[in-house]
Amino acid sequence: MGEGAKEKPAKYRILTLDGGGAKGFYTLGVLREIEAMLGKPLHEAFDLVFGTSTGAIIAALIALGYSVEEIHALYKEHVPRIMQRKSPSEKSKALAELAETVFHDAMFTDVKTGVGIVTTKWIIERPMIFKGSVAQAHGRIGTFVPGFGVPIREAVQASCSAFPFFDRKFVETAAGDRIELVDGGYCANNPTLYAIADATQALKLPLECLRVVSIGVGVYPEPKPAFWSKMYWAKYLLSVQLLQKTLEINTNSMDQLRTVLYRQVPTVRISNEYTKPEMATDLFEHDLNKLNGLRQRGVESFAAVEDQLHALLMD
Repeated sequence: MGEGAKEKPAKYRILTLDGGGAKGFYTLGVLREIEAMLGKPLHEAFDLVFGTSTGAIIAALIALGYSVEEIHALYKEHVPRIMQRKSPSEKSKALAELAETVFHDAMFTDVKTGVGIVTTKWIIERPMIFKGSVAQAHGRIGTFVPGFGVPIREAVQASCSAFPFFDRKFVETAAGDRIELVDGGYCANNPTLYAIADATQALKLPLECLRVVSIGVGVYPEPKPAFWSKMYWAKYLLSVQLLQKTLEINTNSMDQLRTVLYRQVPTVRISNEYTKPEMATDLFEHDLNKLNGLRQRGVESFAAVEDQLHALLMD
């Protein structure tokens, strides 16, 4: 996919996937149904797939040709184990092991469709987006290297490194630069605007040919700790709530901007809100039964917009 994008297509289909840690099970529920509706792997159905954090894992695997069921199997095996780890170093080590196991030595030259993996530069507080095609470059085309020469596993780990709950991630580019990165959610937990920018500014596609599917992780009540009397748990929960609130504000503001700036671009946004106490969860959820429940909610969310998706993607 090194040279990437198709020239001036009648329709250019974009899939964007939010960050949200373990709540990515919801995303997988939606994607399972989309893949079944389309009757083909998602890398064949979408021209560009952008992802942040947990969405980056899913987006990278889609771009490499994995089916949604294969991704779900990996999530069931690995995500609860990562989220059960207590310290940032333990979480980061488990995340690195997952990335190594899943992505091996895959590079951005190996992707089968356009891709964008969103991370945040820690020192200069700006996004760093890993892409597979020079056609997506917004400048410096002469020195473009797919994914900056960084293995997919390292880019994905960086996109998921929600500091301070995970350690910051260092990567070394093909140019020899050593860059410190954190979770992409700090700059674009909902990466839709970045994907549209690639399509319109780098690929020079007209707005009328774009078709966008933007999938979140759902919104849920905040869980309460078992022992409020223990100050550690009270402080920990407050920190998690602050992180989630930050990501949700980012997500909603990006989507509001998308509707203001690109109202004319046909878009289906899927990320329902749930208020029942039994749905309480956060991005570090590790109860597999609850995570499977999130996946089922994703399936239901698809059903509510199935006709819209059918018209958007199959017309």
